[in-house]
Amino acid sequence: MAPANDRTRAVMRLVLAAFYIAAGIAHLLAPDKLLAITPAWVPFATQLILITGVCEIAGAIALVTKPLRWWAGVALALYALCVWPANIKHALQGIDLPPVPNSWLYHGPRLALQPILIWWALYCAGVIDWPWRRQGA
Repeated sequence: MAPANDRTRAVMRLVLAAFYIAAGIAHLLAPDKLLAITPAWVPFATQLILITGVCEIAGAIALVTKPLRWWAGVALALYALCVWPANIKHALQGIDLPPVPNSWLYHGPRLALQPILIWWALYCAGVIDWPWRRQGA
């Protein structure tokens, strides 16, 4: 398969940045809702939800800023990995979090797509080229 061009990665970056800005705003506007899905072992959960909201917005901005892009990709991928336990708790305990549907039609794909979200952050930031390799690499 041919390597993706820079335009493809740029579009992917913009879409992912928009997603993380929206998620960051949600964290800042409704931390109490997200507290319900935060595992009990997370210390200072309310404060951490607010901090992660700021970090999501900062990561989104950094993702579209060339000098910071690589680091933003790594940070957003690690962040997506770290919030997986909250997504698992959300699914297994069937916690209502409107407007998110409390159904396995939502939770199943959401959990299965988490690795793709991690890959997306790494790929669009230029951290990895997998599964496409740049020519001459």
